[in-house]
Amino acid sequence: MLMDQPQWGYWCECWTEDLTVEAWPVLRASFDAYSAPQADRWVAVALRTISPALDPDASQEAWGWLYDGRIATRKALLRAEPSTVTLTQSHTRITWTIRPVIFLPLADRQIGLPSCADSFQPHRHD
Repeated sequence: MLMDQPQWGYWCECWTEDLTVEAWPVLRASFDAYSAPQADRWVAVALRTISPALDPDASQEAWGWLYDGRIATRKALLRAEPSTVTLTQSHTRITWTIRPVIFLPLADRQIGLPSCADSFQPHRHD
């Protein structure tokens, strides 16, 4: 999406954490959404996709969010509040986060480099 003005949106991430070892969570996926429905849909699609492979407790958590929690998530996002969805499968915690953000426009790549760029010389190792 091309932008010439800052635009509100949502930054979405999916993290996993192995609960059997002391280690940092691992970022598995991220997504930039431009509306609250698009952001919560990203989580909903992920939960529906993995739900057949989940144990009964984790599956119940997933479907609980899909039926009830999703409404609360959408309301929070519309109030520009962050939201988190977490479930635990065996020894793995999976967390989706959605945060309101401002997407800044990128520089126009058609303009070229500033005039001072011509004065830069390659670095030489002597």
